Amino acid sequence: MNNNENKAVKKNKKVDFNKWGYFFIAPFFIVFTVFSLLPLISTFTNSLYENYRIGLQTIGPRFVGLANFKAVFGSDILRYIGNTFILWMAGFIPQILIALLLSIWFTSTELRLKCKQLFKTVIYMPNLIMASAFAMLFFTLFSDNGPINSILLKFGFIHENIRFLSMEKCTRGLIAAMNFLMWYGNTTILLMAGIMGIDTSIYEAARIDGANPLQTFFKITFPLLMPIFIYVLITSLIGGIQMFDVPQILTNGEGNPNRTSMTLIMYLNKHLANKNYGMAGAVSVITFALTSVFSFTVYSMTMNKYKGMGSKSYKGMIGGKK
Repeated sequence: MNNNENKAVKKNKKVDFNKWGYFFIAPFFIVFTVFSLLPLISTFTNSLYENYRIGLQTIGPRFVGLANFKAVFGSDILRYIGNTFILWMAGFIPQILIALLLSIWFTSTELRLKCKQLFKTVIYMPNLIMASAFAMLFFTLFSDNGPINSILLKFGFIHENIRFLSMEKCTRGLIAAMNFLMWYGNTTILLMAGIMGIDTSIYEAARIDGANPLQTFFKITFPLLMPIFIYVLITSLIGGIQMFDVPQILTNGEGNPNRTSMTLIMYLNKHLANKNYGMAGAVSVITFALTSVFSFTVYSMTMNKYKGMGSKSYKGMIGGKK
């Protein structure tokens, strides 16, 4: 009888550890609610109200429904969306190509490159520099009386100063170059991690089958690298839509020349600077919708392609064997 009582007492004293899981995940949900969810709800709410300031006088908030969205689409927002995607593509395409090339070189067992750690550190260093500092550096270098013009004049390549920041292609090219330099190192590290996770026995089998480097890359490396590639693509797309600091500083917030470098977030910032919270909320909602739609579309298309690749057997794919 005493044994049964002892067992009952022990059973009652048994600690339920399941509730501790809620304790450990609570900080994330608290931080997310305070810093993400509530501001998101507030932004949606502001987009439906007329709320702006003229001097010291505040107008609103007054409910206007979708009037702010109509006003936004009646502006040049489509042009700014186009500018944003042009600037992102101009920086992302060379970024992903160079990153793929470098990641293959650094992970190759045949090349046996020396000083790999040094090269990895060097290519990643620009990512540690603040975008604002990078933009100020390029602004100084390519200003009308900057070092680049001085060097070109000194060596006789030009006879008068070139106004780099007054030319559309040049300004866009500088923005794309800065985004490339800041992020290609980070992309290289991510792709290297993906390649290093591929079983080396697959490459050995491909060499035995007589596969050349191009066949190995397109038949083995790239298909197995697709999850990391999709991650890089989507995060880069989100970052591209939110592009702000580099063009803002390089063009002094005006998107010159002729607003060809004005991005979506720069347009949003102009409304915030003018204390027009209703219009700013509408632009924010449109930005959120664009980010969600494009990210979901890219994810769906690339994942379907990846699943199609995964359904195939890699055995015998080299050299057209099946």
